[in-house]
Amino acid sequence: MAGLILHSSLWAADWPHQRGPDGTACLAADIPVPTSLPAEMRVVWKKAIGDGLAAPIISNGRVIYGDLQDGKEVFHAVGVTDGSVQWSHPLDLPHKDAFGSGPRCAAVSDGSIVITQSCRGELHCPNARSGALRWRVNYVKDFHAVYTGEKGTTAGGARHGYSGSPCIDGEHVIAQVGGPGAGVVCFAAADGRVVWQAENDQAGYAPVIVTTIAGVRQVVCFTVDGLIGLRRSDGRLLWRTPITTSLGRHVIAPVVHGDLVIAGSHEAGLIATHVTATADGIMAREAWRRGKDLAPNFSSAVLVAGHLYLLTGNQMVCVDATTGMEQWRQDGLVGGSPARAFAACIGLHDHVLLLNDSGELLLFRADPARYQEVGRVQVCGKTWCHPAYADGTLVLRDAKSLYAITLPTQDR
Repeated sequence: MAGLILHSSLWAADWPHQRGPDGTACLAADIPVPTSLPAEMRVVWKKAIGDGLAAPIISNGRVIYGDLQDGKEVFHAVGVTDGSVQWSHPLDLPHKDAFGSGPRCAAVSDGSIVITQSCRGELHCPNARSGALRWRVNYVKDFHAVYTGEKGTTAGGARHGYSGSPCIDGEHVIAQVGGPGAGVVCFAAADGRVVWQAENDQAGYAPVIVTTIAGVRQVVCFTVDGLIGLRRSDGRLLWRTPITTSLGRHVIAPVVHGDLVIAGSHEAGLIATHVTATADGIMAREAWRRGKDLAPNFSSAVLVAGHLYLLTGNQMVCVDATTGMEQWRQDGLVGGSPARAFAACIGLHDHVLLLNDSGELLLFRADPARYQEVGRVQVCGKTWCHPAYADGTLVLRDAKSLYAITLPTQDR
């Protein structure tokens, strides 16, 4: 499992990153979780929102989300219990392409600050309580990164803007900036000064992960050029696994399983890199590779008890993370075509909670032997956004609304 990417003093009822408290989209073993789904969900509150694909997060009693308002990407904080507006923070002019407009990148917070990133490469650090700006940088102006938009000539991550969430790790913020010599940049969380910058990689769409592999604390990024591991202290390159695709559409969050780092794309398939310590430093080699029959597109996998649950095409698949061997495959869990299908998964101890692109919420057992569905209920309209879950409340969005709904939980 990946290590913590946020301050260790997080509130218990937090989902402060698109993929949860530690970036794995799994809940800790001591947190009560739902083991069934009601026939109808109780909506605590519902708010009309503007265009956008940025997933909501929950931090210190606040839901933080982004949308398009008055021709700008804007982020908002509302109360998790009642949806009352606490602040709104304008970020940038919008990016627009075939998938719409509005923010694409989920915010991240440690309860004290919030990090928001626009599709055009504007990074802001507002105060979590007031929304007042503390510092900002612009990837294009400050680091000479290239933003091309939908019609640009540069292939890769800039085509749909900056969509991969940065991370907060202690006193630092780490982001895929994508500039020359500044593929990845570490900023001081207090004031935005550059602590280190490294490599020339163009930014992919996957979130930044900080974890310990082979005994070394490192930053793992899935860039347009592939998987890289950087030494956390100074950004020195530790290892690289080249993975290229025609559009650089590297979207899914890397999954760390022991000393394996697993990632992939719709063209490259699913690839596990084995990272080990040697007398000369860190060595990375391919542990296993699976082809397009196990290729993820833009839905990240979740790891539960050594098994990956991921969407390939429009089928949910269970894969042994150690060997890459498929355990089972299930149709009928998503509504989209294979090219557009989406599923957001949360690991709930021995279950998986899945929100599909049709707005259905499903619960099934994390059982590598066979697919066992526990429940299914309609909760919203069509969506491509990961939900946030904390303390029995699920916050999610569709094209028009932001919802907070309650899920019955059971102590372990």
